[in-house]
Amino acid sequence: MDNIELVKRLASISGEERVLINEPMSRHTSFKIGGPADVLVIPGEMGQLGEMVRCFAAEGIPYMIMGNGTNLLVSDKGIRGVVVKIYDNLQGFAVHGDTLEFEAGMLISKAAKLALAHSLSGMEFAEGIPGTIGGAVTMNAGAYGGEMSVIAAETEYMDRKGAIITVRGEQHGFDYRTSIIQKTGGIVLKTRLKLRKADPANIKALMEDFNFKRRDKQPLEWPSAGSVFKRPKGHFTGKLIDDCGLRGFGIGGAQISGKHSGFIINTGGASCEDVLALIRHIQTTVSREFNVQLEPEIRIIGDL
Repeated sequence: MDNIELVKRLASISGEERVLINEPMSRHTSFKIGGPADVLVIPGEMGQLGEMVRCFAAEGIPYMIMGNGTNLLVSDKGIRGVVVKIYDNLQGFAVHGDTLEFEAGMLISKAAKLALAHSLSGMEFAEGIPGTIGGAVTMNAGAYGGEMSVIAAETEYMDRKGAIITVRGEQHGFDYRTSIIQKTGGIVLKTRLKLRKADPANIKALMEDFNFKRRDKQPLEWPSAGSVFKRPKGHFTGKLIDDCGLRGFGIGGAQISGKHSGFIINTGGASCEDVLALIRHIQTTVSREFNVQLEPEIRIIGDL
């Protein structure tokens, strides 16, 4: 199937207005970095997503799924194949007592506010976290002592061929910033979070506290992809980078934040190569000074 036929097929599934050709990924990532995707498509509902994935599998078309692009560093050369963006839609939710069910495109910060609105505790840590529910479950997102592994009761996801699989509890295979879904390349469709009833005033106070800490300590005023590296066992990434004297160091338009050294920010016009060079410099320096290997937490994708 050539690109013209592919575009026609995707347009027949989701509508012509939701299929974008040679779309700059810098428009779809919080880093504001990234060359063009051959095709970017935005499914309107779950059935369309399934039909697309089955088409890709049958035709051998490379594709990737993205939420709202908050943890992505995309190559300057862009992405070959199809990018399927679920954030703009797929945001349904339902309440079942102390369980909230969310479609994968729902922002996790919005999900936390919906939990508050229903006097349900357990999602306070998600206040202010960028990204979608689907991404949060896939990578076991967490902050301030909370994480998705504690509250995710059941998740429906799609495998790379379009089959739907349901996992419950420990079947999620959660570990630090990963899950069975991430390891197998699955696509979260919806998840059910088991929460607990609590005083909404207490929930709100905790959320406000976490939001204040995040705004006070993180460079939210600059384009970034969040925390760049996973936390190495027994260490704090920001302190390691600080102790190497790298706070504020930059390459091209990419700079280690002066507010939090665990973040790389785009000060204006940063390229993917700038960020990658800075990541390599940090890794090399920290390894030399402390014999600690830093592993990226952000997803580095595209035609590198």
